[in-house]
Amino acid sequence: MEDKNITKAEKDTQGLGSVKIADDVVGMIAALAATEVEGVHGMAGVTADLLDKVGVKATGRGVKVDVNGKNVKLHVSIVMEYGYNIPTTCQKVQDRIKTTVENMTGLDVSDVSVKISGISVSGKNQ
Repeated sequence: MEDKNITKAEKDTQGLGSVKIADDVVGMIAALAATEVEGVHGMAGVTADLLDKVGVKATGRGVKVDVNGKNVKLHVSIVMEYGYNIPTTCQKVQDRIKTTVENMTGLDVSDVSVKISGISVSGKNQ
């Protein structure tokens, strides 16, 4: 029986075995990609203090991954910096996540939904 939290990224074309990617890894990739966008303070429920204490493993919080074959739908919840245009920043987040996940995993990202769960006023641009 196959684990529901494991995604097959590639078919075995060379007879060497299969490649499987945990959904949590896809979520972590998406979260890291989102936080690279200017104007994104972090993921919902993940603070810089928390990351310092527990490391990168907590980065996948704020991301829900739905996999259907090689298609992936991602739902991300972010905290934005005050002063940035929300629609423009969200478009950049969607583009960055789609490109990064597809390039790193070989999966097809069909949907990236972004939820703004908060605004940070203690950001870099103050």
